[in-house]
Amino acid sequence: MAEKKRVIRLQIKAQQCRKNVLRMIKAGGHGHVGGAFSAMDVVTALYFDKMRVDPAVPKLKERDRFLLSAGHKCLCQYAVLAEKGFFEKEILDTYGKLGSRIPGHPDMHKLAGVEANTGALGHGISIANGMAMAGRLDEKPYSVYAVTGDGELPEGSNWEALAAAAKFELDNLVVFVDNNGLQISGKVSDVMNMEPIDKKFEDFGWAVRTIDGNNMNEILDTLDQLPLLTGKPTAIILKTVKAKGLSFGENKAEFHFWNSTEELLEQANREIDESIEALQAELEGMA
Repeated sequence: MAEKKRVIRLQIKAQQCRKNVLRMIKAGGHGHVGGAFSAMDVVTALYFDKMRVDPAVPKLKERDRFLLSAGHKCLCQYAVLAEKGFFEKEILDTYGKLGSRIPGHPDMHKLAGVEANTGALGHGISIANGMAMAGRLDEKPYSVYAVTGDGELPEGSNWEALAAAAKFELDNLVVFVDNNGLQISGKVSDVMNMEPIDKKFEDFGWAVRTIDGNNMNEILDTLDQLPLLTGKPTAIILKTVKAKGLSFGENKAEFHFWNSTEELLEQANREIDESIEALQAELEGMA
């Protein structure tokens, strides 16, 4: 089990990153908050605990790579990159503005720390495969981490990529499936049911584990055990809550893309501030 102080510090960091998302939504008036909040815990753990990355040298050859296949969740990645120091937080206030370095989908030509342009669903795992294979061929010790979503899995290119990753035994590749059960059209099970997701990945030759994707302790325990099996790519199925941390939006499809109001933004910030204060008090009590 992960050390308690380590867990709490990362819980605080994830909440601070959620506040960064709210800052961008305030600037732009709207944004894909549902997936950004549901995936925030694992992305925070990757950047602040697991991955070898350096904001001062963003193109370091030995760096670990992160791919956000579900590019519409970019608010999550921007929030974490800003908190990590890849760019000044003032840039968060340009979200939704013409010429912003943080557009509606990640752009590697505009922002340090973005490894590839994503947004056309179904491409991220293929790109991650290429990076993982390159690392193997170049004998570099880096790992590649990709986040996809359950609503993205019906894209056929995903399954070609899964077959290839298993074929080439890419155990330096980890794919996280943000399995929050909702997409813009409603329940994923109603639009195109891909369950059982874990069994499908296993049938394609992957090592698979299903965890609570909003439980920092479970996330860290799993990251500490990677790769799950030598010679096999790893899939972590994250059972998450859409818009996790947004009390009035959790598990609601209408918060896939949120046209915010000033009143609700204030409420969200207040609730997250209270959460951070409680976590900090708990951490200080352990000193």
